Amino acid sequence: MKDPKEQKIIVLTELLDSDINNILHGVKLAGIFQKELCLFHCLGRDNKSNFLRADDALLGYKNILNKDVPLLQASTLILNGELEKLMDELTDDHEAILMVVSAKSYKKHAKAVRESSIPFLFINNQSPNISSYKKVIAPIDLRRENSDVSLWCSYFGRFNKSEITAIAATDRDKDNIKSITKNVISLKKLLEKFQISHKIFKGDKSSLGVQYEALDYALNMKSDIYITLGSSLITPIDKLIGLPETKILKRAGEIPVLIINPRKDMYILCD
Repeated sequence: MKDPKEQKIIVLTELLDSDINNILHGVKLAGIFQKELCLFHCLGRDNKSNFLRADDALLGYKNILNKDVPLLQASTLILNGELEKLMDELTDDHEAILMVVSAKSYKKHAKAVRESSIPFLFINNQSPNISSYKKVIAPIDLRRENSDVSLWCSYFGRFNKSEITAIAATDRDKDNIKSITKNVISLKKLLEKFQISHKIFKGDKSSLGVQYEALDYALNMKSDIYITLGSSLITPIDKLIGLPETKILKRAGEIPVLIINPRKDMYILCD
């Protein structure tokens, strides 16, 4: 098992004004989970001059954090290459456990999300408010990978005393109903084990629509974070009309959206 002190909350910087808001969210999350904050920049195929510019910017951010949040352990990291090809290096060599990214950059980093063994947290930088992450909303569908959604709900409940609200899909197929019921029971047992405040509702939508139903609930309740699985399969129709993740991020407004990749086993947050 990895040393929990080594695990890092990664903030993907793009050398834009939006970096500041993402970093503030990263500081909040690093405090919640007691992890190191890593300010990361992906150079892509840029040249040496851009490396120096990025290095200067990250050190500037880090110096401000050292002054304003002296108890926070912070570091910087610059890697050359495409982000989707760097995800294994970030997790295996640099102990990444969560990636904080601007919501407007989802299309640019969608491939990385699908190659990632850690969740991506997408932040709407048009809002100056930093989430308290106290009110968590999550949809539950028939996929077995909902266990990862349950885990991250439990992390916020355990380390932030967050209240969890889950919206369970309503399917007609008997096998689907069994899978959803199993996922709901698993979530409930996990939350009760750690005495986490929670509510689990039966939604009106099937597994194909429960993500949108849960998001509507999150918007109405002014949730602090929305946790959901990404797409398991990507069809030609998805490529034509857009993935559900794209639509969710467009509709989420100020709510941070945590997207978990169901295509890979997730890394576990160490206590």
